[in-house]
Amino acid sequence: MLRYVTTNAGKLREAESYLRDGSVSQLDFDYPEIQADELGPIAARGAREAYREAGEPVIVDDAGLFIEALDGFPGPYSSYVEETLGIERVWHVARDLDDRRAAFRCTLAYCDGESFAASPDPVDRGDRAAAAATGPEDDSSVSRNTTDETLPVKLFEGYVPGRIVAPRGDGGFGYDPIFEHGDETFAEMSTERKNAVSHRGRALEKFAEWYADR
Repeated sequence: MLRYVTTNAGKLREAESYLRDGSVSQLDFDYPEIQADELGPIAARGAREAYREAGEPVIVDDAGLFIEALDGFPGPYSSYVEETLGIERVWHVARDLDDRRAAFRCTLAYCDGESFAASPDPVDRGDRAAAAATGPEDDSSVSRNTTDETLPVKLFEGYVPGRIVAPRGDGGFGYDPIFEHGDETFAEMSTERKNAVSHRGRALEKFAEWYADR
């Protein structure tokens, strides 16, 4: 059984739409999230932690909103910024920008304790970001990191371009009301429409195609 590490039932339903019926179930596991400037190391560390907890194949995702003119801010810190500032303030920061292009990005990390054959998709074979974050004096973390390096993690990336706009729409969650793709914000789209174009959906589609032959 494949376990999707999430507390969001909507994410699980989205994963189920790409994978075989009954092949994925939810795992509510609160893994420690490292600080990093990229999504990949964060998702990879989470997948390693979750695999050690569950003892069976797991997928973990990390996602964020990247605003080009703000050097990718809020990026990997999107959840924290949403919780502390809120999307209205993010819009207030972005509204005076000459260029409000942005993108939602998602990195899906898979770990089953086994190695992976070479492929175009990236594989994280070490947890260097986690080691740097914990520092040399945390002996327990250094020990965990040594174990982590024996657990390769396969990464699948999804991307959807758009632009930041004044909030519109009542659906979705998070930054959806201020992210416009085409002529609609994500908050204005139906669930089916959003899932069809979303960054997470694109990462899941890549993963499902690969996982079918795993």
